[in-house]
Amino acid sequence: MAQHHTLERADFDALLGALRRRGYEIVGPRVRDGAIVYDRLHSADELPVGWTDEQEAGRYRLKKRDDEALFGYVVGPHSWKKFLFPPHLRLWRARRNGRGFEVEPEPLPDTKYAFLGVRSCELHAIFVQDRVFLGEKFHDPVYKALRERAFLVAVNCTQAGGTCFCASMNTGPKAQEGFDLALTEVVEGGRHYFVVEVGSERGLDVLRDVPHREAHPDEVARAEARVKQAEKRMGRALETRGIKELLYRNLEHPRWDEVAQRCLSCANCTMVCPTCFCSTVEDVTDLQGEAAERVRRWDSCFSLEFSYIHGGSLRQSVKARYRQWMTHKLATWLDQFGTSGCVGCGRCITWCPVGIDITEEVRAIRASDGARANRGGEGGQPR
Repeated sequence: MAQHHTLERADFDALLGALRRRGYEIVGPRVRDGAIVYDRLHSADELPVGWTDEQEAGRYRLKKRDDEALFGYVVGPHSWKKFLFPPHLRLWRARRNGRGFEVEPEPLPDTKYAFLGVRSCELHAIFVQDRVFLGEKFHDPVYKALRERAFLVAVNCTQAGGTCFCASMNTGPKAQEGFDLALTEVVEGGRHYFVVEVGSERGLDVLRDVPHREAHPDEVARAEARVKQAEKRMGRALETRGIKELLYRNLEHPRWDEVAQRCLSCANCTMVCPTCFCSTVEDVTDLQGEAAERVRRWDSCFSLEFSYIHGGSLRQSVKARYRQWMTHKLATWLDQFGTSGCVGCGRCITWCPVGIDITEEVRAIRASDGARANRGGEGGQPR
């Protein structure tokens, strides 16, 4: 049985201090631009103290709580992938040297991040990206350098959001592994404390430098009760039984046409998704032709150019692009990486401008499993 410790709210800044002394750049939640986003932190006062969020399909609002909880929200538009898999990355640059060019490789990053407030679904999203970027045969050197140094402070969810369905995906709300420290926040009867679990030697080393004590069984029970309550109050649910085969045999289901009439192909869902990893590479030069550089930036399967090959785009319709995204996320990802590409965080539902709900789309297809459109694409292929 895991040993639990108690960290009082008054000593929380000591945790941040212990991380800073070890050279970590602390990143965590803070309120900015009407949302809770992930950014650099210098003290616990910058956390979203006393704030929560209300989320529904196509809707996100901040709201004041009736207590001073530090982590009394769910998840916002940012995910940790923006730090491990940067949205814009220079791969190399070259400068003119006489009649030729001298290539300057981009040095690997040496930043040591401490991620504060990682939810269980987000831990699972990092594990998914590990499979993508740290494969047995190939690995991304930038991701590898940042990931190996990262210190993860997980926070167990004590409330569920309106678009959360991590319980359906077996990815939350309690962090089970992959963290250095895991916290469960309890605000009750004038007390404010955190029940802490240690997940690594690095975590234990940091905790030794922070005032704490062994947790009382009643404190652990209160913390666990809050997590169980969150599990029962998920805003969404997704039936995953046979989902891969369900989608494979319904590639021409009429529902794809219906959702395409609403989808703006804006790529919001892929930008906020913590597991999407598509990128493109661009070569750019200065106006004088003296320097050039190659950059990698995030891309999306919702863009028309994403599937462009000589002769045109393979997925010209919104229907084809939405179907590609959802089918990859919930079906072909399993074949490719041995895991689902969805962790149930609900961001794609919340931040869709027209409120398209991935759980609703699966439910509609399952309800009329086997239905087919009366027409097919060119050459009999799904359009």
